[in-house]
Amino acid sequence: MADVMAMPDLEATAQRLGINLATINFDEIRLPPGDDFGIPSDDDEDLLAMDELELESGYGNIIVVDNLPVVPPEKFEKLENVVRKIYSQIGVIKEGGLWMPVNPETQKTLGYCFVEYNTPEEAERAKEKTNGYKLDKAHIFAVNLFDDFDKFMKVPDQWIPSEIKPYVPGENLHKWLTDEKARDQFVICAGRETEVLWNDARHMKPELVYRRSQWTESFVQWSSLGTYLATVHRQGVAIWGGANTFNRIMRYAHPMVKLIDFSPGERFLVTYSSHEPNGPRDTHRVVLNIFDTRSGKVMRDFKGNADEFLTGSAGGVSGVSWPIFRWGGGKDDKYFARIGKNVVSVYETETFSLVDKKSLKVENVVDFSWSPADPILALFVPELGGGNQPARVSLIQIPGKEELRQKNLFSVSDCKMYWQSQGEYLAVKVERYTKTKKSTYTGFELFRIKERDIPIEVLELENKNEKIVAFAWEPKGHRFAVIHGDGPRPDVSFYSMRTAQNTGRVSKLTTLKGKQANALYWSPGGRFLILAGLKGFNGQLEFYNVDELETMATEEHFMATDIEWDPTGRYVATSVTSVQEMENGFNIWSFNGKLLYKIPRDHFFQFLWRPRPPSLLSLEKEEEIAKNLKKYSKKYEAEDQDVSQLLSEQDREKRKMVKDEWDRWVSEWKKLYEEEREERRRLRDGEASDDEEEYEAKEVEVEEVLDSVEEVVA
Repeated sequence: MADVMAMPDLEATAQRLGINLATINFDEIRLPPGDDFGIPSDDDEDLLAMDELELESGYGNIIVVDNLPVVPPEKFEKLENVVRKIYSQIGVIKEGGLWMPVNPETQKTLGYCFVEYNTPEEAERAKEKTNGYKLDKAHIFAVNLFDDFDKFMKVPDQWIPSEIKPYVPGENLHKWLTDEKARDQFVICAGRETEVLWNDARHMKPELVYRRSQWTESFVQWSSLGTYLATVHRQGVAIWGGANTFNRIMRYAHPMVKLIDFSPGERFLVTYSSHEPNGPRDTHRVVLNIFDTRSGKVMRDFKGNADEFLTGSAGGVSGVSWPIFRWGGGKDDKYFARIGKNVVSVYETETFSLVDKKSLKVENVVDFSWSPADPILALFVPELGGGNQPARVSLIQIPGKEELRQKNLFSVSDCKMYWQSQGEYLAVKVERYTKTKKSTYTGFELFRIKERDIPIEVLELENKNEKIVAFAWEPKGHRFAVIHGDGPRPDVSFYSMRTAQNTGRVSKLTTLKGKQANALYWSPGGRFLILAGLKGFNGQLEFYNVDELETMATEEHFMATDIEWDPTGRYVATSVTSVQEMENGFNIWSFNGKLLYKIPRDHFFQFLWRPRPPSLLSLEKEEEIAKNLKKYSKKYEAEDQDVSQLLSEQDREKRKMVKDEWDRWVSEWKKLYEEEREERRRLRDGEASDDEEEYEAKEVEVEEVLDSVEEVVA
């Protein structure tokens, strides 16, 4: 589409309108702020200020269409019908909402018109779709929102240099990483309360960092490296950071935002909103903004109908497969891509334009994913023509768009792709039809990305008709786990991409029979894994050591809905969110299955560990530390012993306090007992003794007739 009309064109149109826009006080005609859904925000005052400055000025539903033909009265109706036909296809024009001014001297039209829609979204869409529309060779539409005049008329005629402000050093946003106790933080949301806490496992309790009521109107989200915490409001998104204060860092205006996503390197923030149809001819309106995280500037926006994007469901929002944009190129945030009809559009973030200025054409492509480490795209295309054209998985190198590897797949019903965290392997789970086409079976195509020519291995289970319940790669490792089986207690198998001789063949390590598990959760450091039975399995947990192929602990968190490892792999959180009516709250466990503490919370709905940035140590240095772990651990063992002694001392003090309280209570009652001695003596008719042993016990027999029956004897 053509660019928005330049400034001189706007001024010329304003003059022809016969309106002095400089005299209009747009501040007095702004619409009132929208509904807050019954959840007022602590930041309403500040965010409303942002809302008023950047969102609506009152005429957002009106567009000005310039460069129309200048026609006499006899052609006026014909021109009006043409314009109405064009713009009624985009939205519902209000009654009397199309007005073409007429020159009173010549009685001809002035070459422009106003179109008033029911909503600003329709007006925005009309501007996008018709700005630059070619009616004929001599008339190309120049379309602007009426509100644009206000924005451009406020530009001063003379350039004024900006004020140079003195440098004020900002707060250290990474100070939390220097915690002396090497603790991790997490955030929880329960009801209207949001809390950031330290996981103080040594003291077996959390330590509060920051608490705020009504901090967000829907949910919170950490940035990819843990630098910021994002809160979501009806006016847009705000990010917060700092050591303990969590000051606001930046705001991003996006009305009615529903979903957000940070790029892997935190350079960019993607926001999403959609608007319901307003009429039978209207469709879901989708708006996507990509902000620069630090400056708050919109680097690129995407607007259109929902059917232009992938359909699905995410974050409680139907009609979208989130994230729509997927990031590639590693932590540099160099590329992002989205899938369309027969294309994959790949953009580079230097200019936010398409790589090579065109999308990658792939007929009938339905899914794609980026390598976590390299600019490599994996594409999946299903079968076509009743099996005449096989399905295929292709690996494409960006930016050259060179096909590195392709694998054709036959009789495919479904396909899922799983990248290993370091991009060394790609597992493609393929569901294939049997010869009768009445059932399916599952196998794996395993790509070795780093090896020459990218060799592929095929892995099928011993009973290939078994259902695959779950699959997961070991982070930073060469192993993967599969839950498979059709019964209520499936099996769990472990495989390695390396054999004992370190040759390139996949090998089976072991199979665990009959486990109450339907989900796999690897520790971020690898080696340890949780076999979890969620939903119908009522929160069964098995902590497993894959190095030793042994179970460390078997526990249960009844009704658990979510499981999340901390970024170091030392601790894991299991939680029951408010999708369950009871037992809301979370438990913190050690990596080997020891329950450290429980925190109940009513209306609990979110738990998120704060991510850590990647280690600055080289792989060789990490391996050296692992080999000499005993030497490094002495310091921490001594600290743990000091904490243990402190806890023991605290326990002794607590027991002493309880005993002292008991002795005080007994003393008070003894004193009261002595004070009432004379009263007790009076009640005993002068008997002085309170000692029960001085009394003589007498036994008294009492006979009672329980029943009697009379019988007449013959």
